[in-house]
Amino acid sequence: MASIESEANRNHYAAIAANAGKMASPQAFVEFNDASWTALTGEPGGVDYIEVDAGGVPALWIVPKGADDRRVLFYAHGGGFLGGSIYTHRKLVGHLAKAVGCRALLYGYPLANQGKYPAQLEAAMAAWNWLVDQGFDAKAIALAGDSCGAVLTYGVLQRLRAQGRPLPAATLMMSGWFDMALTAASYETNREKDPFFAKGGVDWLVTNFIGDRDRLDSEVSPLYADLSGFPPVFLQVGADETLVDESRMFAERARQAGVEARLDVFDDMLHSFQMMAGKAPEADDAIGRFAAWVRPRLGLPDAGDNVADNRAA
Repeated sequence: MASIESEANRNHYAAIAANAGKMASPQAFVEFNDASWTALTGEPGGVDYIEVDAGGVPALWIVPKGADDRRVLFYAHGGGFLGGSIYTHRKLVGHLAKAVGCRALLYGYPLANQGKYPAQLEAAMAAWNWLVDQGFDAKAIALAGDSCGAVLTYGVLQRLRAQGRPLPAATLMMSGWFDMALTAASYETNREKDPFFAKGGVDWLVTNFIGDRDRLDSEVSPLYADLSGFPPVFLQVGADETLVDESRMFAERARQAGVEARLDVFDDMLHSFQMMAGKAPEADDAIGRFAAWVRPRLGLPDAGDNVADNRAA
């Protein structure tokens, strides 16, 4: 059964669904969503936030006290390419970086009203190039992201492979958006459980992001990418969200390509429930699982935490 604290995430999505179309302007709606979203996350404490220009891209260095300064989480925030920012997600990434014991680079990118695809992937690549130019080894970096951050994460991986460049050590994905063709059966099976991500609304987000671009293009739909040779991936998703089957399909595609893939499905949870880190036990459990899994892949010692490992696929 979901905790009382976790209801905040469901209430957030119900509120933004109720207010969709009622705001004075699209920007007002985005600001309402972002303020509500940010408030879901507790302050991690013991974390510094340093604004940097990462190759022309706005970014935050997120540095927990005592963190290993040679390892990095390279984080792509969600928001459907409509909202979200390095500021809405700084606390979430602070919790994750603190649990892992390394620093993180949380980078920004143009939203769809500022530029259509591939402007977002170009920004992600610019931030990646800046990061490696600082002297960080790709094998000391893990990619991470939530929701539409999956598009950028796997876009970066595809471009790095095409350029013959070293790939990072691992990938962490929260409620990944992998399929712009919207083929997941869960858009119907979870239609009554998910108060916000109706298929029609997600279809609008796709058009807003890529226009009339091919929805099966692997750079915008990682589900259709050649995943062979990619780093191991740990996917987390809420059982009640309409996008849940996208993570299931992606995990299966990764395994078929010979990629190590772990998928944890959290009962009663909705999209990007990890945003409740520091306030809801389900989110803290999820962050702890990520940290325990990725630390050895980054060459970090076991933190010694007792992390539940109740995985379901």
